[in-house]
Amino acid sequence: QVHLVESGGGLVQAGGSLRLSCAHSGRRFSTTTMGWFRQAPGKEREFVAAISWIRDNTVYADSVKGRFTISRDNPKNTLYLQMNDLKVADTAVYYCAASHMSLSIVAAGYAYWGQGTQITVSS
Repeated sequence: QVHLVESGGGLVQAGGSLRLSCAHSGRRFSTTTMGWFRQAPGKEREFVAAISWIRDNTVYADSVKGRFTISRDNPKNTLYLQMNDLKVADTAVYYCAASHMSLSIVAAGYAYWGQGTQITVSS
């Protein structure tokens, strides 16, 4: 129903920057929240950031506050994650997700997921 496609992943040195994009298509719902999660090998999927598609309010994980910025372009149906001052610990597969609930930091609150894009931060 809802299709999410991430792009912008790759290899970057510690301290560098990357911007992820997530193209959103399919059905549209006025209550949709969109967010970013990440999962490193052997670890559970963890919350990174989320934004309300309508209200533009945001929430961030403590580990990325001050470094990452989530934003959206509604006419382009695109979600972004600007990642600055990347650390080796940021290495993970990053997933774009969409929810029809209010802002959530729990993966179970999101009904739709992209395929993920790999971010590798080298020292």
